Amino acid sequence: MSHPRRNSVSTTTKKFAVTVLAAALGVSTLAACGGGKDDSGSGDGKKSKTVTLVSHDSFNASDAVLKAFTKETGYTVKVLKSGDAGAALNQEILTKGSPRGDVFFGVDNTLLSRALDNGIFTPYEAKGLGEVPAEVQLDSGKHRVTPVDTGDICVNYDKKYFADKKLAPPKSFDDLIKPAYKNLLVTEDAGTSSPGLGFLLGTVGQYGDDGWQGYWKKLKANGVKVVDGWEQAYNEEFSGSAGGKASKADRPLVVSYASSPPVEVLYAKPQPKEAPTGVATGTCFRQTEFAGLLTGAKNEEGGKALIDFLIGKKFQEDMPLNMFVNPVVKDAKLPELFTQHGVVVDKPQTVAPEKIAENREQWVKSWSSLVLK
Repeated sequence: MSHPRRNSVSTTTKKFAVTVLAAALGVSTLAACGGGKDDSGSGDGKKSKTVTLVSHDSFNASDAVLKAFTKETGYTVKVLKSGDAGAALNQEILTKGSPRGDVFFGVDNTLLSRALDNGIFTPYEAKGLGEVPAEVQLDSGKHRVTPVDTGDICVNYDKKYFADKKLAPPKSFDDLIKPAYKNLLVTEDAGTSSPGLGFLLGTVGQYGDDGWQGYWKKLKANGVKVVDGWEQAYNEEFSGSAGGKASKADRPLVVSYASSPPVEVLYAKPQPKEAPTGVATGTCFRQTEFAGLLTGAKNEEGGKALIDFLIGKKFQEDMPLNMFVNPVVKDAKLPELFTQHGVVVDKPQTVAPEKIAENREQWVKSWSSLVLK
């Protein structure tokens, strides 16, 4: 998640190639039903047969599912991919009132306050919200955003490396500063990457306002490597990923997602019986992603229908093997591959959105002074 955003995990495989191609094109129409004429850009929104979803580059959904939306509603979905989550959100803030689409998907709890404070969303209480747990409805009183998925940012490890070294992989934040794991971890810049920021917030949640900076001093002394974004960290620096193996990467620990191991299985040929990577479940931060109806949307009715669909069962059950995130709807079923190779994180770190809003910039500034200099 994507980054890229946070966001969802991809590899240097076919899926990643498709994602890059879509990002390069900028706009991708994922459901082709409903007529060849694209009438989303002008005219009476009620007559428009196209609804435009603005998102980060990691948005992905099955053609069959989006065609089902078209069949149910008459609307064709057009997806406008706009870089990682932070960059995509910034563009919507800059175009406030005259948005580039109807719905924005991909703002998460680390950036939620920025979106809400800038007033880019029109309140809408989605149908089916009763099936979404209250703990992820972070704007439940006003309904400016609707929770769509959750994911856990966690340290992943290369199983072969630790087996070969006869070294137990780390399990917790505390483990990462032990001498046994010196020069093994690569993470993303908290100022430029959503996973990097999530990992920083995880340490804030673990050690508190008075302890996280001391922890990072120890982590720096233990040889943590910082790179700009998830793609570089996971696919170029991490020895456990398909991309990392190809580039002869030498870091067996990386900040990624609890859902990264299923990706390594799904896109491998032949598929291994066991994922080559594992998850240190004591290093996780819970991320929740939201969708919102953009203020000034040309197709407001289509936007509302799309938000309803995003928390409907068809889309929710399609997400795990397309965006490698967890559905928020209570009774959504998870694919076997996702449950077999993914990890359930029982006690992830969390930080209240209002506390993130109040402190995020200062935390990142302090982190940069400590770690990058």
